[in-house]
Order: sequence, then structure tokens, then C-alpha cells
Amino acid sequence: MQLLVDVFGYLSIILHGVTIVGQAIALGSVLFVVFLARPSAWMIGAAGEAVISDTVRIARWALVGLVASETIATAMQLAVLTNTTGLDLSNAIGADFAIAGAIKIVAALGLLGFLALRDSKLSSALLLIVGACVLAAGTLTTHAIARIEDREILLAATLLHQFGAAIWIGGIPAFIAALQRGRDNAAWRMIGEQFSRMSQIGVSAILISASVLATWYIGSVEAAYGTAYGVMAGAKAVMFGALLLLGYGNFRLIRSLRPQRDASITRLRRFAEVEIGVGFTLFFAAASLTSVPPGIDLTQDRVAFHEIVDRNRPVWPRFESPDYDSLALPALQAKLDAEAAVAAQKPLPAFVPGGGLLADRNAADIAWSEYNHHWAGVFVIAIALLALANQAGLRAARHWPLLFLGLAGFLFFRSDPETWPMGNISFLDSLRDVEVLQHRFYVVLLIGFAVFEWRVRLGQVQAQWMRLVFPLLTAIGAVALLTHSHAIANIKDQLLIELTHTPLALAGAAAGWARWLELRLDPGRGQRIAGWVWPICFLLVGLSLVGYREA
Repeated sequence: MQLLVDVFGYLSIILHGVTIVGQAIALGSVLFVVFLARPSAWMIGAAGEAVISDTVRIARWALVGLVASETIATAMQLAVLTNTTGLDLSNAIGADFAIAGAIKIVAALGLLGFLALRDSKLSSALLLIVGACVLAAGTLTTHAIARIEDREILLAATLLHQFGAAIWIGGIPAFIAALQRGRDNAAWRMIGEQFSRMSQIGVSAILISASVLATWYIGSVEAAYGTAYGVMAGAKAVMFGALLLLGYGNFRLIRSLRPQRDASITRLRRFAEVEIGVGFTLFFAAASLTSVPPGIDLTQDRVAFHEIVDRNRPVWPRFESPDYDSLALPALQAKLDAEAAVAAQKPLPAFVPGGGLLADRNAADIAWSEYNHHWAGVFVIAIALLALANQAGLRAARHWPLLFLGLAGFLFFRSDPETWPMGNISFLDSLRDVEVLQHRFYVVLLIGFAVFEWRVRLGQVQAQWMRLVFPLLTAIGAVALLTHSHAIANIKDQLLIELTHTPLALAGAAAGWARWLELRLDPGRGQRIAGWVWPICFLLVGLSLVGYREA
């Protein structure tokens, strides 16, 4: 139980992200079947019933995931609440989050049942009514419910925001499945035009609601770049812009489809796949956003623009590491050991994982961290340059994925010096610290990069899914950066660090999905462009890491 309490904050963000994804796909699929698949089945032809079946199947799986994630999240919150406050479970289940979770679970189970009704008119009506209940329950755990002023406006805007995400991004899996069932230009164009209209409604809903939420939650330009909420909202805006570009590209492809003309919709489907990936990344950013207070509420400790400029002023990278003994924790532990020796007592530990904050960092700690980032940047730059050389035709450069193993080993030893193998805190105990847990996760990702992509480069992989491991792990790494734990007090130094990590996450997401397109597109200009884009994104990541500063 204590381990759960220690990592609760980070796990709650991840589970909330999974819940948002499940809710969006479930509701998007329901809307797709009600407004497109069922009414247009006769226009699609023989594949019409198959499109309905596929959409219902997607909705069911999404609902199962939604019920599972919401159940786990609610149970975890109840466990932490009862453990940390001493409340009885009977009293804890009356909390707002528990009520909202119960409503969402019951409504999701209702959707599962109504999807099986044979009467399509009755089924559609019930699906829309119960789907609205799921949507309403989803607003009860957002910032809006905690506001005293203008609560009704913010709840309405939040509901509209979630509706827009569901009808657009949440409907894309059903859209891709429907395209797969189509057999000619007429069917593809009809499906595409119908879904484009649904998407336009979703985009409009998101734009209107985002404008309201930004006005009420951010309120000023200074809060947009000077608070954690504003920074994460900015990251969402960038990804939303990328989704708009992808959607516009697909819209043009749909309009180009003509009867009596041979065409391939591979590009349409692949761009839609990337829309899903970027959309999911955006959903996890939204989950992370709920863990920080609105920027308008934080009038103290905001980062000023001149501080951002000063922190990002180019300096020569740090390639010399400070001594381990000069770090704050080892120095404190040495002091405690000496005092215990004098008193002939067992020395107290300088830090107990999960027991509180680390000791105040000193100049050596900052130098240690900068050294780690700068050498990591060198690794990533080397990876990017070799990948570009390999893209240009240099066969000997195809072994570039092995550099990920070197980077993984470097980070394993250097990321958390207070833990094993360098420090006194054991490996298992160290996992109670969220930051350490995230660092270990990145090491596993890097090893995955190396193993799978090297085999791909050597031509030892035949299964398509194994070729996609590298881009997927890259995208997951970007999500992990966006969902790292935030400081609720919005401490300046931590926000300045976050300002450097957010662009890294965005570049990582771009690299992952560009590589996905390179693998999934038919040979041609688009595939070649994607093949050059992702190594350039890695190069930008490496340069950013080399320029990283904490003071």
C-alpha cells in the first residue's frame, strides 16, 4: 500500500490518460455507428453490414478498456484516500470522484448492452442518451467542477471539448476500419465525406471550447509561458495544429477520389493512423494537465520571459563530471555517518524513498545533471547523423541503433546517483520514487529501440509489427516525457526544466510518427520525405540536450 501511495500521482495521470483514450474511442465509435455506419450502410453496398459490425466491435473493446481503467483508477484513489486520511470506505465512496467514476462505469456498461439491440432506431436513441451520461460524468473530475465562479460555463465548455475530441479523434479507428471494407472510389469518397463533416463538427467544438477554457484557466500571455498549465496547454495547441494539417491532407485526398478512376487510399489510411497516434499523445497531455492548477490561479513564482531567454542562452556543454561525494545526498549521508560514529549509533539514512523530498540540490547536483544531459545529447546527435547517413545510402551506418545500448547503459548508471548501482538505496526501494521509476522506464525503452531497430536494419525481421516497434516506442517515450510529474507549487526551476522537456517530447512524437509513415506508406515521395524527417527530429532532440541547462 505504501508503494501505491508513493507513486499514486504519476499512476493517476497514466490511468487518466488511458481513460480519456477509452472514452473518446467508445463515444466516437458510437457516434460513427449512429450517424454514419447505420444510415449509410445501403450506400456503401455489400460491405455496409460489415462496417457496422466493425464499428460496434471497436466500440465494445473501447468500452471494456474504459470500464477497466475507470474501475482501477477509482479503486486506487479510494485506497489512497482511506490509507492517508483514515476515512472508512463507506464514507470515502461518497467523494465526488467516486460518484463520477461509478456513473461512468454504469453508463459504459449500459452502452455495451445497447450496442447489441437489434432495433437500430431504439438502439441509436439509447446510445446517444447513455453516451451523454458518460460524457457528463467525464466532466465531473476536471478543473471545472472545482471552480466557484462561472462553474456552469466551464462545465459546458469542458463537455463540448470532450465531445469534439470524441467525434473527431475518437471516431478515426472506425473510419479506418470502414475504409478497409470499401472496395471502390464511390464507397471511399462517401465514407470520407461523411466522416469529414463529423470531423468538422469536432474541430469547431474543440476550437470554441478551447477558447473559453484558455480565457478562464490561463487568462494572460504571461501565464501561458510562465506556468506549468500554460506550457502544457501550449503543447496541446501544437499537437492540435498538427492534427489539423493531417486532417486537411486527408480532406484533399478524399476530394480527389473520382468514379471510374483507379486510386489508392493507402496514404489516406496511413495519415489517419498518424492522426490517431498524435491524438492519443494529446489525450495524455490533457491527462497531465489535470494534475496542475490553472495558470490563472498561480500569480506567484511564474517564470518571466527574460528568465526563459537567459536559461536558454547558448553555453559550452559540460563534459566533465563532478565527484560523486560532492553531491548533496552523499555529502549529507557522510555527515550522518560521522555523527552516528561519534555517538556509537546506527546512522540514519539521508533519504528514504517515499519518505519526503530529497535534500536541497547543490551546485554539484546541477553540474551532474547537466553533464548527463549533454552526453546524452552527444549520443542522440551521433544516432541522428548515422541514421541520416544510412538514409543517404551508406550501408555501414546501418548499425546506428546499437548506440541506443550505450545511451541506455550511461543513463542506467548516471541518472539517479543516490540509488543502486552507485548509491546506497536498493534497486527495488528506488522504484518507490516516481522520478527514478520514469528513468528506469526510459532505459527499457532505449534497449527496445536498439534490439528491434537493429534487427530491422539487418533485414532479420519479417513480421510487420516488429518493424513498427521502434516508431511506437519513440512515440511512447514522447508521451512519457509529457506525463512526467509536475510540481504543484510551480517552482521556477522545475518549470524552466519542463520548458526544455516539452519541446523534446514534441520532437520525439514527430520522429516516431514520421518513421511510422516511412514504414507504412507505399514507395514514393511521401515515404522518402518521412524517411528524412524523423532523423532530423532526432538531431533537434540531440542539439537541445547538448544545450540543456539547469542554472
